[in-house]
Amino acid sequence: MTGPRVSTVIITHNRRDELRRTLRHMTRLVDCGPIIVADNGSGDGTAAMVRREFPQVRLLAFADNLGAIARNRAVEQVTTPYVAFCDDDTRWQRGAMTRGADLLDTYPELGSVTGRCLVAPGLEEDPLTPELRDSPVAAPVWMPGPALLGVMAGLSIFRVSAFREVGGFCERMWLGGEEELLALDLAAAGWWMMWEEDMIIHHEPSVSRDATRRRQLGIRNTLWTLWLRRPVRSAVRRTRAVLAGAPKDAATLGAVLEAAASLPWVLRHRKVVPEHVEAGLLLLEEPQSRSRARRYIG
Repeated sequence: MTGPRVSTVIITHNRRDELRRTLRHMTRLVDCGPIIVADNGSGDGTAAMVRREFPQVRLLAFADNLGAIARNRAVEQVTTPYVAFCDDDTRWQRGAMTRGADLLDTYPELGSVTGRCLVAPGLEEDPLTPELRDSPVAAPVWMPGPALLGVMAGLSIFRVSAFREVGGFCERMWLGGEEELLALDLAAAGWWMMWEEDMIIHHEPSVSRDATRRRQLGIRNTLWTLWLRRPVRSAVRRTRAVLAGAPKDAATLGAVLEAAASLPWVLRHRKVVPEHVEAGLLLLEEPQSRSRARRYIG
């Protein structure tokens, strides 16, 4: 096809300097395509910086912090067939988007491709990498890489039609593990997700984050995802496992209380995944239990 194949969506909140560094990098990539920055109500001059220093970037300046929902709003503006999500502290490397777009072009049943994350300053692999690379999920014969039942938003490129079909990120979850529900809905809708070793993204973790609140949201959202999509027996078993592995502190208690308070909403929106998706999730439980990346700390 002619014209750009991939748009890039970056969400940010009060990280003006990190975003500036990321935009300097991303705007130099020849395969990046249109860039949309969704500013979640920053009060540090982020929006003004984008307008002044990066006039080629489309800015969506929201009055409030919408969290991951800002990605949904940005994708509404996307006109390319694919969208890559990028955080204000992640930087896609040269050729990564081309590789992802080529895979999506070649395999029409693919809904998303997740790349390999190298963490600054030493560019070591993200701790979640072995879990993705060695995914036990059964892949179709045509798939050129490991099949996944999860995505990492800032490291993934999506087929826009697939993303829109399942409604994007759940608006109630806001932020923190919000990708889990999206991935299950993609799988339930018949879309495949895969890992691509040669699609490289660098991550320079921001020091500007509330790790404890993020952990609380992550636990809450994990519980919601379990209750919304897993069969009762699996949901109960995995709930016990999540809480057994979480610190016994106020953040965990807050997560449980927040999750439980929304049980009426959960029951209204509960839709158990198909049997083949549940079978894949069962295969993932053992490697996930061993993963050092799945520890609720902070």
